[in-house]
Amino acid sequence: MKKGISILIVLFTIIACSTASKNIASTDVAANKKGGDTVRIANDSLEYEVIIIDNGFTNWLASRAYPRNYHSLQYLENKNYLYVTEWNNRVLQPQRYNPNLYEMSIDYRPDIHYGYEVNYLIYNYMIYFQNTYKQKLWGNVPSR
Repeated sequence: MKKGISILIVLFTIIACSTASKNIASTDVAANKKGGDTVRIANDSLEYEVIIIDNGFTNWLASRAYPRNYHSLQYLENKNYLYVTEWNNRVLQPQRYNPNLYEMSIDYRPDIHYGYEVNYLIYNYMIYFQNTYKQKLWGNVPSR
């Protein structure tokens, strides 16, 4: 448990302050890999950001994740909605679920079109998280 606490630093936020009518998928999304295992996707003009900090995720993404465009955008959005809903339920129950794994809620709204890259990274992080920390958020989890 202490090893997991020292290794796991998860900061995973989506700040969606734009209106639901804006189509984020049609905007230019920048994906940057900074220092170690930090993946950041941001679009400052639409005021959203995804930051994933977790030891091993970058290597896992490069070596084990399905390639981009393997899944459709609709598939990723549907899975992400289910995963994020369960994640947020667990954040609200720290007495039942490890609060060191579920530190903060994720603001993922199905009425906003975040685009393929954002959904791809969220989906793959959720698969990585479930396999690495032996958690099951929803349904069958691919063991990659």
